[in-house]
Amino acid sequence: MSTDNPGYLVILEAKPGRETALAEFLNSGLAMAARDPGIRSWYAFRITGSRFGIYDTFVDAEARQTHLSSPLARALEDMAEDLLAQPPEIRELDVVAAKSA
Repeated sequence: MSTDNPGYLVILEAKPGRETALAEFLNSGLAMAARDPGIRSWYAFRITGSRFGIYDTFVDAEARQTHLSSPLARALEDMAEDLLAQPPEIRELDVVAAKSA
């Protein structure tokens, strides 16, 4: 696959009763993502009441790999035991088509 538009799709399952805290964490992640020069786009979203996701794309494959040790990724690791019912499901992806405003 091409890595012209590399990204990650991360699925997060909140522990029972920790849904609001996970949503707040994700909201605070926007500021960290904004400071990461390798991130092209970053979205956090809710799938169901307790299931959330992060979708981000990067300027290149190297930036995607480097992101795994970024402050945002470390913050996710730090809060995982407290907020997540299971480890994050992290999938690499390559965007094949996109439209933006």
